[in-house]
Formats: sequence, structure tokens, C-alpha cells
Amino acid sequence: MEVSVSDDDDQVILVCTNPNDPIQTTQIINQEILLSTTDILCSDLTSFLTFRTIKIQAHRNRLIEQSLYFRGLLSGSFRESCLGSITINWNLSVFMQILKHMCGFPLDITTENILPLYEGALYFGVETLLLKCETWFSEVFSPKGFRLMQIQMEDLIQIWKFSLDHASDFILHLCISYLARNFMWAKQNNLFGKIPYNLLLSSVKHPHLTVDSEMHLSDALLLWLESNMENLERLSEAEDNYNGILKQIRVDLLPLWFAAGKRNSFYFRQLAEESLGSIFRALNILPIGSLDISGYSDLQHLRIRVTEYSKKIDLSNCPQLTSAILLLSLIPASYFMDPMQRKIIEQFCISSGHPIRENYEFPQKLLDTLIFEAVQEVDISKCRRLLIEHAVDYFSQSFPSLKILKAGYLLNIWTTGFLQLFEKCSLVSEIDLTVDITPLIPASVTILSSSPAVIPLVPEKTSSLKYKAVETMSFHESRPLISYVTKLTLEGRTDVSDLSLQYISKSCVSLCHLNIKGCIHVTDIGISDLISRCKNLNSIVVCDTSFGINSVQALCSAISDDGNFPCLHSRDKHLNSMVSNLQSLHMGGCIGISELYLQELMSQTQVLKSLCLRGTYLVDQALYNFKGSSLEMLDVSDTKISEAALSYVIHGNPSLKTLKARGCKNLLKGDSSIEKRESRFSSLHEELHAELGKKCKLEELEFGWGFSSFSLSALEPALTSLKTINVGLGGMLGEDALRQLPAICPQLETIILHFQVISDIIVTKLIMTLVELQVLALCYCFGDISMSSFKFPMRNLRKLRLERVTPWMNNDDLVILSQNCRNLVELSLLGCPLLNSDSQQIISHAWPGLVSLHLEECGEITANGVSALLDCRAIEDLLLRHNGPGLQRNFIFHAASEMPLLRKLSLDICDASEGDFDIPNYADRCFLSILKIARCKSQRCAFHLPVPSPGSRRRSVHVETLVLVWNSKNLTRTVVKERL
Repeated sequence: MEVSVSDDDDQVILVCTNPNDPIQTTQIINQEILLSTTDILCSDLTSFLTFRTIKIQAHRNRLIEQSLYFRGLLSGSFRESCLGSITINWNLSVFMQILKHMCGFPLDITTENILPLYEGALYFGVETLLLKCETWFSEVFSPKGFRLMQIQMEDLIQIWKFSLDHASDFILHLCISYLARNFMWAKQNNLFGKIPYNLLLSSVKHPHLTVDSEMHLSDALLLWLESNMENLERLSEAEDNYNGILKQIRVDLLPLWFAAGKRNSFYFRQLAEESLGSIFRALNILPIGSLDISGYSDLQHLRIRVTEYSKKIDLSNCPQLTSAILLLSLIPASYFMDPMQRKIIEQFCISSGHPIRENYEFPQKLLDTLIFEAVQEVDISKCRRLLIEHAVDYFSQSFPSLKILKAGYLLNIWTTGFLQLFEKCSLVSEIDLTVDITPLIPASVTILSSSPAVIPLVPEKTSSLKYKAVETMSFHESRPLISYVTKLTLEGRTDVSDLSLQYISKSCVSLCHLNIKGCIHVTDIGISDLISRCKNLNSIVVCDTSFGINSVQALCSAISDDGNFPCLHSRDKHLNSMVSNLQSLHMGGCIGISELYLQELMSQTQVLKSLCLRGTYLVDQALYNFKGSSLEMLDVSDTKISEAALSYVIHGNPSLKTLKARGCKNLLKGDSSIEKRESRFSSLHEELHAELGKKCKLEELEFGWGFSSFSLSALEPALTSLKTINVGLGGMLGEDALRQLPAICPQLETIILHFQVISDIIVTKLIMTLVELQVLALCYCFGDISMSSFKFPMRNLRKLRLERVTPWMNNDDLVILSQNCRNLVELSLLGCPLLNSDSQQIISHAWPGLVSLHLEECGEITANGVSALLDCRAIEDLLLRHNGPGLQRNFIFHAASEMPLLRKLSLDICDASEGDFDIPNYADRCFLSILKIARCKSQRCAFHLPVPSPGSRRRSVHVETLVLVWNSKNLTRTVVKERL
């Protein structure tokens, strides 16, 4: 029954019906309630929502003022304008919130109520609430809003669908720009595959699309396609959709290994071929660094995606990248629209890489590159065609906030010169110049002869490709500028000398972390001098260097205010020495430190979190002297420590996450008989592993001697989060323990087993249960396994090593392996004598994106030469030994030419068809940095030896290896004998 208009025209009754049944309790007597707006403002609304009908007495004029809906009803020609009540058919809770807002009550808008409020504001025409909601959308979807309150993917999708239904272009554009700016966050979300196609496509086309690299964008789009192809209704529509979205990828800028690896992808095959074609056209252009853009109608596909929101730019693994491409990405896009300016740009791109003649003069206007304040990290690792001087100039101009630079595996730079060059980038705090560790580590090989050779200057008419290979930066004697570098990684750099360390200690006064692992040309004196000067060091990585007694003295001596170091036995040294403040100390392979000095060093450790003592003269007393309680990583592999000393350290460091103790023979002493070994294992279980099980939650574990099924049982509480297990010689897990491994360690990603007893049941169990398994290595194991172990999909497996465990493998088996391990990037096969030259085609077709391939004693794979394997264009590490004498004399040069990223190559004279190989000169070796050629006792001897039995431990017959190591200035020819 409708209420007539009373004499008081200022009031109107709003009749709201709750669409939900009220809560049926004995306390509810009335089915309706009459409220005033004051009641709504001052009371908790939840108590009213139990009524079926709520009548609200409201001011007519306020409703007319605040709402277009009520203005039309109450002041127009509608019959409701003459009535005293209006029926409201809307969600009761939402409407009462809207009514509160119309009465001046502040609303708290959240992701939970924004859409109902916005929909209600649209329906009732409450413009102030619409403005409030749109302001909320603008703030939350802004770059600042992302940092303050992150929209969940589920909410973003819901908001997008809502905006489509309500034709709200304003919110649609906000969703698109939000997804574009935060694409890297979105691609890691579990609901990424649920993003609607139009939203995804629009965001990918958006000028603010922000991704770390073109590879990240490609990965994300492929993931989305795999999740959505089944939902597309018609095949033609599916093809149009996935072609349309994949066309947005700039294939010219993809990493080589990624493009090669996608040649078998259903969706990406065509783009992968386009990308590879573009990359190799760029690599064949001379001079280096130049770029022919005349054939490109749209230069956008040559521009690296850099936006005002970019924080990280990952250009690694792109050998086609040049300074010209970099500059194209940093100048305004408007320059390409003007025909005259485009002509100038084309001329510059063609001439920019020429090192001999003067570069083409680029107009100053075009050198005014854009500035991207947000960029803090750039990775140019393996970009061997990039002219570093140009790149640093561009970085200093366009990335004023740059803090982290990664330039690993570049041999065309001289370390000290590079650091001098980067004085232009004043805010850089982290620099990574990692290269491959030289095999000439004194502790690992015996050097029989060595002949360093100085690289001759490049003649003026020599091609710039050769010039690029020897390009260096001169070291000048001017006083170094003070830099802000706090973290410096020079791992493997053989050009680093004591003079380099002296420069670093003078310029990097704030240095906190230094990694010179494998820098074999620095001396103990040079390292100790740097330690004495850099007082802020809290992390040192000096593995496989000459780090010795002088350096230990520098670490242990107390530091006075004037920088002087008192004697080793200063009373206050424990409180004020360098080592007392170290959080990380890695000195594996440093054999120049006596037991006494190791004991002294350990006695002063206070806050160490990471400690590597691999291969040192470590004894029990040194571990008993260890004072720290914060260890998270401990590596004592190949040392003489006992289980008692190791237990002592573990007891005092409950935060331990990584423990490496392979090759520690003293962990298992006593009689070698099975009975006494098992007894000893049981004793060890009670001491060492019981301590680990009680105290720690391990993520990585490496053991050999002293590790058994008893150990695994005792460690079970500590292994629930284990991701890596490596069991070496001396370990005796047994079949039962290996069967239990997936149940005990359900999160395992890496399994490496040496000399263990395995079977089909065990391998099948590991493969089928551990779905996150990424690395599997079965080396010199005992027992019988067959191809049935590998007949199950291993989608996530990336690295596979099968060494002396599959002597039965033939080409058919290799095909089955390839079908179930589709995503391998590293493959190592040792002792597969039934393989032949057809295996090359199987490998290259199945795994075109391999970055590491080791084939040794694999039948006659190379008996007819190497052809199909060269289709694995992204290989960086290639080992071919005893696979058939078919390698041509020029194979080294040919392989380096066909595989642009090849850095490490290992061969054997036994496989040379003409008895030897031609050694390329510096320029011809392309990206190659380490070449090893083994020579057996008698040529071709290994090739004619009988096939070893499975699990045999026959030692290699290699006695001499020619090792050639290139750096930016020198080529070293060394003949070595590996130490057993």
C-alpha cells in the first residue's frame, strides 16, 4: 500500500526490500522496520540487515540534490513525484552505503566495495560518489598507488569485465595502463592465464608496456596461449588471436638461446625462425657495431622497450645488440617520422661500428637522448658486439640513477679501463664482470709448459670484427676518482693483477663485497694490501687464488684509526679485526694457508653467514675455534675434518641452510669391511646427522663419505625444504633410502648421484613424484636401468647428465628421451657406444636451444664429421671427445663461426680426421675464451678400447691437455696434466 504525500513535502519514504531471507531466529518478531537517515548514520547497519523490509524516511530535497535518479522521479512528471514513498530494488547493503554518502557521511572505499558502489553511483546518478570512486581508481591504478596498495590480479580482471559491461572507457584505460606498467608483476601471478585477451593485447600494445626484456614478454605470451587455446571456439579464431598477439614481439631483440629453443614451439616456430634469421644477418654485418635499418619500415621493432617506469633492462645473451640499437632506443620516437632525420639515423647506424675511420658525425640534437630516471639495473652480459665506450656514454646520459651493471663474459674489455670508464656513472654501486674460470688453477693441474703470446696490433685494413676482438681500454696513471661501488665481481678475470687491486682499493673506498674467484694473476701480497685499505669489506670471495698467509694476517690484525695493523697477536684483534666483521668468506682451493693460520682465522670469526673452506688444509681444531653462530652456508668439501668437529659447528649454527661436505674421507674412518662400515654409519648417525636433524632446515646438501640411509633417516626433520642433494663417492644411500627420497624431500629441484646403486624403480619414482625436478645427474652409478626409466614426461627438467649409466642407449632411445625431456638446455652423455652420426640430427632437432652439450665416448657420433650439431646455434659450452675421428682440421674455427656464443670448447686429438686441429688466431676465435685439446698416451687409443662395463671406474687415459685461454690482451698456450 503506497503512502500518500503528507503535508510535510520535505519527507519521503524509501522502501527497501532485502533480497535475502532474514535470519530466522526467535528474536526476530517484525518483518520490517522504519528508520530515519539519522538512524542510518549513527547505527551499525548490520543489525538492520536482518529485516526483510526496511523503510527509510529521507529528505526529499537532499535526494533531489544528490541523485539524478531521484531528481527525475521526485521533481519530474513521473507519478512517483506525487507519492510519499518510493520502492528501491537494489542491494540493500550497497544502497544504504550510497544513502549514507548522500547524507554527507564519509565512505571508506576498498577493493571489496568499489564495484558495487560505482555501479550503484552510476544507476542512481550520484555524481559526487562517481567522482569519489573515479578518484580512488585513479589513485590506486597510478604508479604510486601500486607501491602503496597492490591490486590483486583477480580484482583487476573483475574490474576490467565490469568496465566492459558498463562501457566505462575511463576504467578500461586505467586497467590497460596498469597491466602494461606492471607486466613483470602480472606474469608471475598464478592467474596470468585468466587475463582476458583484449586486456592483454591492449596492454602489450600500450606505450608504457614495461618488461625487463623481450624474452620476458615472449615467455609470458606463450604461457597465456598455452592456458587459453582450449577456450577459443574456432581454430581460425585461435590462429588469428595467437598470431595477433605474438606479432607484438620484437623478434630482432630476442636472446639467441631463447629464439633457438623455441624452434619447436607450436605457436612460436615461425617467429623463432624470423628471430634467428635477423640475429645472424646482424652478426654477419661488417663492420661490427653497425646496423642497416634501410629495410625496416617500422623502427619500433628495433627499439629496446624502455619506459619511464623501467627499473631493470636485461639485454643479456643478445650477440646481435650494438651501440646503434641502443641509441635507437634512447632517442625520441618522433625523430623517425622526419625523412631527413631518419636519413641521418640510417647513415649513423651504418657507420657507428667502424673502429678505424672516424665515426659519422651525429647531429648534437639527436645526441640529446631521453632520460629514464627509474632505471637502476642494466645487464649487457654476452653482448659481445656492443661497443662498451658508446654504451657507457649512453648509460651515463640516459640512466642517471643506474646502480647495478652486469657485463659478464665480455673479453673485449680490460678490467681497470672499464672501471675507469664507469666513473661517468657516479651512482653505480654494483658491477659484475664475471667470465669463465680458467682451467689453469694451480691446485687442479700440473703445468708442463706455458707460452704466453702478446696479441699483435690489428692492421689498419683489418676488418672491424677482428678489431673488436682485441679492443681494450688503456690504463692511465691519473689519480682515480672516488666511486660509490660497494659490490665488485671480477670472477675468472685473468687480466686482474696486483696493479688492478691497487687501483680498486684507491678508487672504491666504500667497497663491501669483492669477488676475485679464479683471478690467478693476483698475489697474496696484492690481496693483503687491498684488505688493508678497504676497511668496509664484509664479504670476500677469493677461491682458487693465491690468497695466503699475508692475506690472513691482514684479516686478523686489529685495525687502528690510522689504518695501521698491529701484530697478529694483538689482544683486541678479536673485537676490531677485519675478519670479525665479515659476513661472507669464500677461500676454497686456497692451499697457501697453513693449519695454524686457518685456526687463527676461524678463532676471530664472529658474524659469518657464508663460509667456504673447500680444498684447504682445514683440520678439526680450526672448526673447534670457530666462534660464529650465524652460519647459513658452510662448504668443507675435500678437507680432513671429522664428524665430531663438523657436529660442533652445526650445533652452534641452527640457521644453517646449505652444507657441503663431499670428499671428506675423515668423516668415515676405520675398517673397510661392510659390517664395520655400517657400524660406523650408525655411530655417525647418532653424532653428526642427528645434530643436523635437530637444529637445521636445510635447502642444499652435499655429502660423500659418511652419508648413508641412516643419515637420511636421522636428517628427515631437516630435509622437508631441501631443494638440492648431491651424493658423491663414499656415500651409501641404498635403494630403500632413494625410494624414500621424494617423500622425505618433496621440494627437490636438483638431484646429483655419484657411485650410487640405482634401478628403474628408483629413477621412475624420482621422475614421477618430483614434479619440480630441474636437474638430474646420474654419474658412474651401479645397478641396471633401462629406457623405461625415462618414458615419463619431465616438463621442468632443464639439465640432464647420464654418465656411465646408459651403455644400452641407441638412437631410438635417444628419441624417446627427447620426447619426454623437451626443455633441456644442458645435456651430458658419457659412455653411450651405440650412438652414431644420426644422433646429431636427433639432438639438434629435439633441443635446438641447448647451451651446454657434452658427448664423450658416445659411439661414432662424429665419425663422419659434425654438421647437424651446429644447428644448436646457442651452445656456449661444447665437449666432444672419443666420438669418432671425423672432425676436420678447421673444426674449431667452423664451430666458433656457427655458434656465436661458444665460449668453451673441449676436444681430443683422437677425433681429428687429419691428426690435429688448426688453432684460430685471436680474431677468428669469435667469442671463444677457453679451448682444451686433450692428447692420449697413444693416438686414437681410447677409441679402440673395449667398452667399459656399467659403473666401471676406469680412469681417463688423457695425460696431457693443451689449454688455450684468451683474455682481452693475451693468448696463453699451456700444456697441463690434470691432478687425480
